[in-house]
Amino acid sequence: MKLETAVKILRIGLGINFLWFGMLKFFPGMSPAETLAKMTIDALTFNLVPPGLELLAVWEVAIGVGFITGKYLPYIIRIFMVHMVLTFTPLVLFPELCFTNAPFALTLVGQYIIKNLVFITAGAIICITRNKKYENNDAQEKCTVTQIRENEVPR
Repeated sequence: MKLETAVKILRIGLGINFLWFGMLKFFPGMSPAETLAKMTIDALTFNLVPPGLELLAVWEVAIGVGFITGKYLPYIIRIFMVHMVLTFTPLVLFPELCFTNAPFALTLVGQYIIKNLVFITAGAIICITRNKKYENNDAQEKCTVTQIRENEVPR
């Protein structure tokens, strides 16, 4: 499989996750993260944002649609990374919900948060590779990770 194809599959898979999780937040009681999300939004906004997850739902759906379609990726990646940083705030704001024995023994909520490291890695790969050409059509030379790192991608 070509690297370009693998990154596209990764991008679409990440998009499906965000679209799915975001859509659930439009329907009260459907998202398993609803209570944690509300608590976190309340804490981060000092209770200035009205209760409900509609704004978060729109944000996540936008990220999902952006990754699925590949449109506006520079902006989608930015709002995705901001979102990912904010998902880690409950580890600090609500350690009693995230750890049974901080900082190593995670609760199910803590594991739900830590799995976002995989999402961040996927987003970083999409970001790094989005403007790269992976294969030289003339020489059929495949791009290596070292070439991507050193910005020596065959053109």
